[in-house]
Amino acid sequence: MVRGERKRYEYPRYFFTNKSDDIRTLFSDTLTAVGVEWTTLTRGGKPLNISVARRASVALMDAHVGPKY
Repeated sequence: MVRGERKRYEYPRYFFTNKSDDIRTLFSDTLTAVGVEWTTLTRGGKPLNISVARRASVALMDAHVGPKY
């Protein structure tokens, strides 16, 4: 809440989930090759998700893949 008003923020982002190290590596290498910044998220100490959340990178994903809504 800001000054008593509830604010709504949109934070578009992409997640890719796969247990296979090889598939995640293919995906992350491709993201890097086209200039998309990404991070790895872990579950139980093991890598599982690839996150694309930076505004410019989300815009690149929208341009290449299309918005996800």
